[in-house]
Amino acid sequence: MLASATFASVRSANRAARVAEESLLAATRPLLMPSRTEDPSIKVGFGDDHFVMTPGGGGTAEVAESAIYLTMSVRNMGSGIAVLHGWRVELSRELAQAGRPSLDGFHRLTRDLYIAAGDVAFWQGALRDPAQPEFDDVGSRITAPERMAVDLLYGDHQGSQRIISRFVLRPLENGTWLATVSRHWNVDRPDPR
Repeated sequence: MLASATFASVRSANRAARVAEESLLAATRPLLMPSRTEDPSIKVGFGDDHFVMTPGGGGTAEVAESAIYLTMSVRNMGSGIAVLHGWRVELSRELAQAGRPSLDGFHRLTRDLYIAAGDVAFWQGALRDPAQPEFDDVGSRITAPERMAVDLLYGDHQGSQRIISRFVLRPLENGTWLATVSRHWNVDRPDPR
């Protein structure tokens, strides 16, 4: 009888600990979305002193002589700080067929970008090597102009709860780019679907 009571007590305590851990993780989980179109523009600077104004709800995409510059205004809708780890451009034009990207294909950011819960900030990326496989493809999508998907890899401030969010930059007639989000994948935990 004592063994049964001990087993039930331990099992109940384990469940309670899992629930407490899940609650703690949920309190620090980030989730990135495009910012709102009424959010103010953000001045974004690159390491080579190239600057752009990134509009709320949108992004920028520029082809220069020696680099391709990309930015996007994002909002952290989660309850924890988001730390951006990397990015990649999805080269498939059939986004419905393009699945979850491999972590191997992400470009690492050259500086840490933190986005507080409920706050608006930016993401930036640059392609500087014309020998990179995506350099010509991304450049042609910008000059066409044509929509492109950008995958962002980020997590919480402890380096866990990593998420890949797929954003789509759509060109508008006035030369600006509208940002939307189409998919989120969990890296360190099961996906909800």
